[in-house]
Amino acid sequence: LRYYTIKQAENLKKKINEDSIIIDYAMRYGNPGIMNKMNYLQKSGCENIIILPLYPQYAAATTATVCDEVYRSLMKMRWQPSLQIIPHYESEPLYINALKKSLEKKVSEINWKPDLIIASYHGIPQKYFDKGDPYHCYCQKTTRLLKESFQNKIPIITTFQSRFGPQQWLQPYTDKTLEKVPQEGKKNILVICPGFSSDCVETLEEIAIQGKESFLKNGGKKFDIVPCLNDSAEHIELLYNLVKKYLIK
Repeated sequence: LRYYTIKQAENLKKKINEDSIIIDYAMRYGNPGIMNKMNYLQKSGCENIIILPLYPQYAAATTATVCDEVYRSLMKMRWQPSLQIIPHYESEPLYINALKKSLEKKVSEINWKPDLIIASYHGIPQKYFDKGDPYHCYCQKTTRLLKESFQNKIPIITTFQSRFGPQQWLQPYTDKTLEKVPQEGKKNILVICPGFSSDCVETLEEIAIQGKESFLKNGGKKFDIVPCLNDSAEHIELLYNLVKKYLIK
């Protein structure tokens, strides 16, 4: 996650190609933290700040907490810059196109045809959805647009991963789906994780290792995972287009 986030910042800097614009990164849960970077931007004399939360589908537990941390940082500082926070981009055409290209690339690389493509998103507790969080709807929208763009007869379904604790989370669960689909005759599958901007423990450990083991143990034959958009040219183009409208000339 750290590696690809740094690469994204570096490549976006090259794409924007303006010495007067600082392109940096921060981690919501980890180092360097948001408050650390806000202090750095203040000391660097920045007056116009653009925040790009790297969560395509808005959720109160992800995108909103980035906003909260930015606001908390400013509340402790005697400094109020112009602030723009880029919203969710679950249906942005460049995002959908980047996902489609990554999926097409993987399909062209393997020597077998998938029976099913699983679009696995990070889950949230069901009670968040019941309170009105739109995350579930945004995930379904991304999958629908990816299906329409992909234009392949391979079915694509939406599932949710990374749940923990005893409470109910958004369903269907990715792990339970991986256990079940071989019994339904779907022995060859691809998994894509559209909600993750970079490969990380949730994609590389939870899906590519644990998910694969579970799928094969339950009768699956062929399994592969589509890499996240990471530092691909299509992803950097997307990030550039998301921020450029906010750049002050």
